[in-house]
Amino acid sequence: MKPLTTSVIGSYAWPSWFVWAVEAIRRGEFGSRDVEETLNDAVDWALREQEEAGVDIPTDGEMRRLGFFTAGFYGRLEGVRELAPERRLGVPGHDQRERYEAVEPLVAPEGLGIVAEFTYACQRTQRLLKVTCPGPFTLAGRILPGKVYHDRVDVAYALADIINAELRAVVQAGAEFIQLDEPSMAVHGGDSKVFLDLLTRTLDGIHVRKGLHLCFGNFMGRPVARRHYKPIFPSILEANVDELALEFANREMAEVEIAREIAIAGKTLAAGVVDVKNYYIETPEDIAERIRTLLKFIPPERLVIVPDCGFSQTARWAAKAKLQAMVAGAHLVRRQLGFV
Repeated sequence: MKPLTTSVIGSYAWPSWFVWAVEAIRRGEFGSRDVEETLNDAVDWALREQEEAGVDIPTDGEMRRLGFFTAGFYGRLEGVRELAPERRLGVPGHDQRERYEAVEPLVAPEGLGIVAEFTYACQRTQRLLKVTCPGPFTLAGRILPGKVYHDRVDVAYALADIINAELRAVVQAGAEFIQLDEPSMAVHGGDSKVFLDLLTRTLDGIHVRKGLHLCFGNFMGRPVARRHYKPIFPSILEANVDELALEFANREMAEVEIAREIAIAGKTLAAGVVDVKNYYIETPEDIAERIRTLLKFIPPERLVIVPDCGFSQTARWAAKAKLQAMVAGAHLVRRQLGFV
């Protein structure tokens, strides 16, 4: 990890040909080999675009996850039944997303599919690959407990065991960097001891680099909560992770001073300096200015440069331009600090 390493959060924007292909897949127009070929091509493209931009630590773009964030994982679970969305009409919002109810104890007999994602992607890049996975509390947010579980936390504990098994398997397959995505921990107030216990259970036995992404929601580019990290600090610093990924750009660098707490705790901060919810295309100097603001509170060797969130809700042309600006801005500051 060099000073001011660049990375991404997880998802990458879909190009037009992939949008068209996924619609055809959903209509049943592709055979199984067609689907595999299309998804492989999408991963190859996402990796190439990240590498061409100069990203140090890419992901596979989450291109195999056909739906917003957690959507593709529920089909891998047994013990749930699908419910109708709360709202079908009007402007897009979180209340139009998928919903489920637990009808039996949750299991994933075929796993969550992350091992296969990693196995393919790591053969397509020579760079350190970050593997992302939704955390149990966030994944539990779309599953009503029914008569099987007491509440959302109870559902989350069941999911923690499923996720832990998947992460152990992906580490066994060679993964060196795991990131849990837990926006719900930042969005919803809760017992910090419960959150920490969930994270401990989920990451038990995972002895590679571990990151924790905490944002405020990004479905259709819309946050879903009051955007303040203070309620989960300083307790979240006790989490058994090496890196915290937080969004700053779309909040005009608010709460940037918590970078100091993260550094004192001996962790790395993956700081969001690109606003994925805004179609203003940052310049490299915009990015450099945000990085300099962060460096007032955290040393460069503990700072990773990332977008606020994944690019899945951003048009491809904008995502590409923003990613290029992010890397160029990081290089600008590196040169000024004598790291290049």
